[in-house]
Amino acid sequence: MYFRKMWMYCALLSAALVISTSTHADEVEIVDATARQAGDTWSFSVTLKHGDTGWDHYADLWQVYSPGGDLLGERVLHHPHVEEQPFTRSLSGVSIPDDLDEVIIRARDSVHGVSGQELRITLPR
Repeated sequence: MYFRKMWMYCALLSAALVISTSTHADEVEIVDATARQAGDTWSFSVTLKHGDTGWDHYADLWQVYSPGGDLLGERVLHHPHVEEQPFTRSLSGVSIPDDLDEVIIRARDSVHGVSGQELRITLPR
């Protein structure tokens, strides 16, 4: 009887770990980001990877933040990229204060919200 209970406990724990891991794995991943100054503003290109399944679950946004937490710009992604992974999208015309030498990129998907991952990039000034 003891071994049966232990086996059931281990089976339940393993199932919980698999569910937990697969849920976390579905968050959007920031693969790469670049910044380029264009006059008084900046352009950003961000590469994301996500297991888009269609309109119900897809990477739908990435944002540029200051290290202090101010939102500087965002790129809304208007449709799923099921067949295009990873994918890169750009945003131009972002005003960055002169005293900043780095920014933070965050991304979001339509089910899990903002990913726990963020990417800091140094601005090439």
